[in-house]
Amino acid sequence: MKKLFLAVCFMTIVCCGLTKAQAQEINFNDSWKFFNAEADGAEQANFNDSKWRNLSLPHDWAIEGPFDYKHNARTGGLPVTGTGWYRKNFKMPQDAKGKVVRIEFEGAMYDAHVWVNGQLVGNRPFGYIGFEYDISKYLKYDGSNNTIAVRLRPQDLASRWYPGAGLYRSVWMKIDETVHVGHWGSYITTPTVTAEKAVVQNETTVVNKENKEVSVVVKHEYFSPAGKSVSTVDETITIAPNSSKVSALYSFILKPERWDTETPNLYKTVTTITQNGKIVDTYETKIGLRSIAFTKDGFFLNNKKVRFNGVCLHHDNGSLGSAVYKRADQRKLQMMKDMGTNAIRTSHNPPSTEFLETCDELGLLVLDESFDMWKMPKVENGYSMFFDEWAERDLKDMIRRDRNHPSIVMWSTGNEILEQGDKKNGWKVAKTLNDYCKEVDPSRPTTMGMNNYSNPYDNNFAQQVDIAGVNYKPSKYSEIRSNYPELPIYGSETSSITSSRGVYHLPIEKYEKHASKHVTSYDIIGPSWAYPPDIEFHFQEENPFVMGEFIWTGFDYLGEPTPYGGRDNSTNGHWNGDWPSHSSYFGAVDLAGFPKDRFFLYQSHWSTKPMIHLLPHWNWKGMEGKEIPVYCYTNVDEAELFVNGKSMGRKVKGKDLTEIKVNFIRYEPKTFQSKYRLSWNVPYEPGTIKVVGYKNGKAVNEEVIRTAGKPAKISLSVDRSKITADGQDLAYVTVKIQDKDGNLVPDADNLVNFSVNGVGTLVGVDNGNQISLESFIEPKRKAFSGMCLAILKSSKSSGKITLKATSKSLKSAEVTIETK
Repeated sequence: MKKLFLAVCFMTIVCCGLTKAQAQEINFNDSWKFFNAEADGAEQANFNDSKWRNLSLPHDWAIEGPFDYKHNARTGGLPVTGTGWYRKNFKMPQDAKGKVVRIEFEGAMYDAHVWVNGQLVGNRPFGYIGFEYDISKYLKYDGSNNTIAVRLRPQDLASRWYPGAGLYRSVWMKIDETVHVGHWGSYITTPTVTAEKAVVQNETTVVNKENKEVSVVVKHEYFSPAGKSVSTVDETITIAPNSSKVSALYSFILKPERWDTETPNLYKTVTTITQNGKIVDTYETKIGLRSIAFTKDGFFLNNKKVRFNGVCLHHDNGSLGSAVYKRADQRKLQMMKDMGTNAIRTSHNPPSTEFLETCDELGLLVLDESFDMWKMPKVENGYSMFFDEWAERDLKDMIRRDRNHPSIVMWSTGNEILEQGDKKNGWKVAKTLNDYCKEVDPSRPTTMGMNNYSNPYDNNFAQQVDIAGVNYKPSKYSEIRSNYPELPIYGSETSSITSSRGVYHLPIEKYEKHASKHVTSYDIIGPSWAYPPDIEFHFQEENPFVMGEFIWTGFDYLGEPTPYGGRDNSTNGHWNGDWPSHSSYFGAVDLAGFPKDRFFLYQSHWSTKPMIHLLPHWNWKGMEGKEIPVYCYTNVDEAELFVNGKSMGRKVKGKDLTEIKVNFIRYEPKTFQSKYRLSWNVPYEPGTIKVVGYKNGKAVNEEVIRTAGKPAKISLSVDRSKITADGQDLAYVTVKIQDKDGNLVPDADNLVNFSVNGVGTLVGVDNGNQISLESFIEPKRKAFSGMCLAILKSSKSSGKITLKATSKSLKSAEVTIETK
């Protein structure tokens, strides 16, 4: 939902001027000054910031580190607290005087105070929601400097995970005529969508800042995914002085190309506002034509039943922290799609606009979540401090901002809210928030993730949302249906199993913690509420009315290093007891974006394209002759294992079961016979293990693992050989330590040094190791389980970027990408 964008060479707007009756939206990310401490008087225009650091947004100061025991491992062991100042000088053209000038922050972490030319224009505590201010009256239009200053003061124990710190999302300046489309002023729904016809309803808020009544023409033109104009509609409305009015129109689009998870077709709406024969504003919105419906028997997209193969995702992107780069989200979400995922839960806060745009483009369904807590605190400086004053505004703003995204199918008012146990007042707060949602967008249902079974159902709490989200209670699905037969349910958080990529502990046993502070990748270890994915698969199949699941989590994230550190939902708690553990073990993908074995277990259950995966590695020096458990995850009919060419037998998926150890609350058995894993116990001998998959009796795929020799060389591979020269695009380079024959060395931890030449920079390094205290921004990184990662960012110049990787005693490597 953007104004038509005009590229402006910014530091100074005056160089371009303004076209008559043409709105501008200007990216305001460049040429900021930053200072990470208290600075008395920094809000004043004449403050001397000459010694401050120069930078461009997005910026997360905390990710720069360093890691330190004095920081809370619960929030990543990084400096997410303190005071940060941002300042920027700019000039306004004279012809902007008399227009409406607004500044929009897509996110500021957190407790943002904003000044323009020394005047306080506003404060916004919640770091996850965007906001804007009309700053017209504070500006100078005489060619002299204007100054905007922003102060942020994030607190310790304000979050249960890594929130980041700073102006971590984009900032925009908007220059409008006195009559224009309001902030998030477009609301488009599709009351009817069939194969023959779509009804598109468009409610647009038009603002009149003039001191007189005005008459304007509101026109909407709809364009197909191919760019063809397919419908036009308009009306004339009269708006009272200094007020706003909603224009409500509908259109028919014949033979619509519907949006769904397989073909995410996107239409474009161009709205123009014409006053006295001149176009005074143009507003563009992308939409998807689709219908959604929820019943007690499931979720339906375009009248087709769809199960949620969903993941929960926190907002950070590993070594980039919370700084928002669209390419980072594209990579993350495409990997989830490749795993078989079709749905995302934005746990536990509003996501970035770029994130939702990517979900629209990839065909991922979204559960858009607002809060992790209400009035009752989980951590002492959490959102409960702001709830009474800000909850209505923050929730409604989230929905106003996001409601045109076709990917969004549910609004969540909270996660594991402690008010579940409040028999007297909990349900009343839940109802109030539900009513706010319906007021802003009645087209989608409401939901909530509830873990305190059975209190929310007995306390009239779960009944205040349309769909009950059930956290970690798969064995209770049938009981909930029996007691509440009309209530739609789904697994809003499931499994919560933990692992470290490439790490295997023998024998396989159900332990609480391991001396290494890593977790075995045989995928059976988790906290008391957690259980292997196989358990959820089983109960979902037994209860087909359950609409699917959202696993905890798709990716590892910074902070909350369960099972190491502390106890969940406890106030006054620092999680440093198992330092240096400081990041999540929950993900199916590690912090660097490398798939763990569990990625392939979900892929085997959620996808149909034939796949096969084998674990563990085959480097077990000192274990010769001893049995090694070998697992296979596949979606084909049968699999046969070979060790050094000798068959270990063929196993049938669904018939040959694998016993796995379990131990979690509300489940009595201590073992589970899984039909979702194939396994063999084979004596170790160095060489080769190979698994061959069969479908309808024919071999269709295979995977081979070889015993690796000593580290000999570095291998580099890049996700894209060409990126955009916009100062924001990223290239991800995977680094592998290999033996002389090109085999990954699974226990290699060599230190790799990076150097960059050309028109780009190195913005992050990572390896997925949850206990590594290495810097995310220095040009070096140790390998973990044989791998690490380097992230390159483009500049605004076309050319080439070359990354060279070196390590003592290893053959070096380099890779070159092109920027255009």
